[in-house]
Amino acid sequence: MNDDEVDVVLPCLDEAGALPGVLAALPEGYRAIVVDNGSGDGSAEVAAGLGAKVVHEPRRGYGAAVHTGLEAATSDVVCFADADGSLDLAELPMLVDGLAEADLAVGRRVPTGSGVWPWHARAGNTVVSSLLRLKGLPVHDVAPLRAVRRRALLDLGVTDRAFGYPLELLIKARRAGWRVVEFDVSYGERAKGTKSKVSGSLRGTLRAARDFGRVLSR
Repeated sequence: MNDDEVDVVLPCLDEAGALPGVLAALPEGYRAIVVDNGSGDGSAEVAAGLGAKVVHEPRRGYGAAVHTGLEAATSDVVCFADADGSLDLAELPMLVDGLAEADLAVGRRVPTGSGVWPWHARAGNTVVSSLLRLKGLPVHDVAPLRAVRRRALLDLGVTDRAFGYPLELLIKARRAGWRVVEFDVSYGERAKGTKSKVSGSLRGTLRAARDFGRVLSR
């Protein structure tokens, strides 16, 4: 697959300290769309100063930011990643190439060191991904890094605007008969000065579990 002109949606809430490294890691031909979700640390200004396209989504929520970025994208293939520096965006072409034989390419986090992935977040992910495999999806993670065709994703109609967005995406992809492929991707420490909204605290993990539970109960 041609890697030229791939938009990369980066939901962002107070990630000013991570953005320079994140944006510098983008491969040639991959364009950042930073979706500011109400940051108070100047993230939007940092991103704009580094040449990224910045859009604003005032409704708080991971899914809200992702969907706004998807709507703002113009490329045929769109990638999605966290803006905290924990993922290696140089690995995005591997996922994009996977779309030659699939409808959705996702990443499976492989920690690069001890303590990178807190036990409570990893345990929750293990439970949810096990349920997904029981539903027929060959995945071991809840799609922290992904590549998909823009039009197809819009047509899929993912409605969750909170942490449940990637889970709903996977479930609807299965129902639609999509071919899903998973690749191991590096998972390292977040940039200093930033904090995960999910794995950074037990409270965040419980909020994500609540949102996942809501999606699974539909």
